[in-house]
Amino acid sequence: MFRMIKLYLDFDGVILNTIDVTYDMLAKRNITDGKEKDEFYRNLDWFDLINGCSEIENSVSNIKRLIKSDLYDICILTHIGAGSSELSAKRKYLKDKFGNIKVIGVKKGINKCDVVDCYNAILVDDYMNNLELWYEKGGIPIKFSDNGRKCKFMSIKNLGELVDRYEEIEKLLVVNE
Repeated sequence: MFRMIKLYLDFDGVILNTIDVTYDMLAKRNITDGKEKDEFYRNLDWFDLINGCSEIENSVSNIKRLIKSDLYDICILTHIGAGSSELSAKRKYLKDKFGNIKVIGVKKGINKCDVVDCYNAILVDDYMNNLELWYEKGGIPIKFSDNGRKCKFMSIKNLGELVDRYEEIEKLLVVNE
């Protein structure tokens, strides 16, 4: 018998390649200063950005597969650095693709594990610091990586692996007797 596991998915660098695209934009404009970067992200048209980004490793079909599996209670947990336009653009994209999937925006500088109860919940993220903090709070971190490098946490290359490796993932849960 399968139990539904709480699953939090990062957006940038896991669902869409927004990080690569914005880093390229910054490089082309020779923006390296922290204040200039902040200004760049604040003024960015997030709707255009998201429409111009590609999904990573068939993320949309893999999330649909995750939803259909009924193995996970899925929520998108994403850092927001540019304010409400960034969150609105991400929510619109996700609603268009998946309907009423839950989305939680976390202000940049606040830890994801301080916004939700991560105990026995999975976080799939490409950023190691988020995973380290998640683990410290009793969560199950899973590194999303397309480079194949070894990691101290379970690592996946596409979100569909969460269905294929469910039994392995379930064994990572802390059992309360």
